[in-house]
Amino acid sequence: MSKRIPLDVVDEQGNSFYVSERKVYPRDVSGRFNRLRVAAVVWLLGMFYLFPWLRWDGRQAVLFDLPARKFYVFGLAFWPQDFLFLALLLIMAAMALFFFTALAGRLWCGYACPQTVWTEVFLWMERWTEGDRGKRMKLDAGPWNRDKILRKGAKHALWALFALWTGFTFVGFFTPITDLAARLVPFQWGGWETFWVLFYGLATWGNAGFLREQVCKYMCPYARFQSAMFDRNTLLIAYDPMRGEPRGPRKRGLGSVLERARGLLDPRTAYDYVFRASRHPTAADNRLQAHGTIALAGAGAVAEPLPKFAHEELGDCIDCTICVQVCPTGIDIRNGLQYECIACGACIDACDEVMDKMGYPRGLIRYSTQNAIDGKDTRVLRPRIFVYGLLLLGLCGAWLWGVTHRSELIAEVLRDRNALYREAADGHVENDYTLKLINKSQETRRYRISLEPAGDGLRLSGPAVVEAGPEQVLPVTLSVAADAGTGGRRDIRFVVESEDGRERRIIESSFFGPNP
Repeated sequence: MSKRIPLDVVDEQGNSFYVSERKVYPRDVSGRFNRLRVAAVVWLLGMFYLFPWLRWDGRQAVLFDLPARKFYVFGLAFWPQDFLFLALLLIMAAMALFFFTALAGRLWCGYACPQTVWTEVFLWMERWTEGDRGKRMKLDAGPWNRDKILRKGAKHALWALFALWTGFTFVGFFTPITDLAARLVPFQWGGWETFWVLFYGLATWGNAGFLREQVCKYMCPYARFQSAMFDRNTLLIAYDPMRGEPRGPRKRGLGSVLERARGLLDPRTAYDYVFRASRHPTAADNRLQAHGTIALAGAGAVAEPLPKFAHEELGDCIDCTICVQVCPTGIDIRNGLQYECIACGACIDACDEVMDKMGYPRGLIRYSTQNAIDGKDTRVLRPRIFVYGLLLLGLCGAWLWGVTHRSELIAEVLRDRNALYREAADGHVENDYTLKLINKSQETRRYRISLEPAGDGLRLSGPAVVEAGPEQVLPVTLSVAADAGTGGRRDIRFVVESEDGRERRIIESSFFGPNP
């Protein structure tokens, strides 16, 4: 093994495995997908900030009471014994992720992910204080002056207040929020309450204010394994290169390729134009700083620049780069499907607006399948969608049935550990037990207690009927006596039954006497 292994130093070729991140300045956009995204933000954040303040039967509607080991979700109360439902809920969430991703890509990332939702709100506050994309870029590039300090200070003040409100609300799901608010002035919070409010607020401020798209690109594992759930019939946001290439500016009046004799390009030529354009950013890209962060090839790939095309040869893409400017992760959707794309639909809204102004049909960037883009047959509703859908439907049905039909009574029997049995002066034998009853309902319940098998020389001593309040844990002391001469081990059963007959529990135990 004396032969040396040749090493290629990447930096000597002018390349690097490390790419310095440039700040992404998403441009404001309007359209049907933006309205849908705003509605999702309002709905999801509305639930997060409102639910802790709602009341239900005299208590907080949604409260995760960890010290008491009880979770309240409106009219439902979950105990540690209901852990199965939490596990099933997580399985349902995973199955829903598989179903919607296989059907229409990263819908979760684009509309419901907390990182997306809070980043959207932070961007709104950034636009209110610093202006839209161009003004923000100019402000960051300019020197520090009074206007810049005021605008940056106002932005961070809004961010900090919103982040602290978020941390306060988060803790309010675990500590009664009205009590938490009442102890704010004068300040009487506990150490852990203070820590989690500040920690969650700082995490919100950092993730939504600074990290933003880097969380999606580098920290979130979903972007890495989504390819296992995609196929060529998955609905995704795609650019149509056969219609759009070659891209370039033109004068008004030139019709769409769908109306001109040129028609659509063949896929091989169209994708070659896309690749070459990605390797040689246009003047519009450089002027607007809108070139995407992702290239189609690695270090060392060579592509010839595109020639200058006559207006009649151009596709429908006018190379305005607005689709890149509105992207929250800073990618160029024209380069094809990329793991950084969160499927928010902003590029569709931007492109549709440009197509309307040019008088071209919408859909140059659209929700479609890769097969449809390439002119092949496509089937959105395919076997895997039905399998995922049926599994998800079955899990949801099982969870709902289990929650609505679960028992509201828990009964356990503990033997006296101090003595196996006790002999009385008259010779009869006694065993002591503690019956623990848990009334999980929100109402007071009465329960009858009996012993099986009846007779056989065994008698139950203790209350025959007990009353347990709402969510009460009630210990009941019981004794079982046997006639003199009874020995050995016997199987017995305690029967607990509600007076209305809706709940009945049988708890097996043992009775011990002297060895014969």
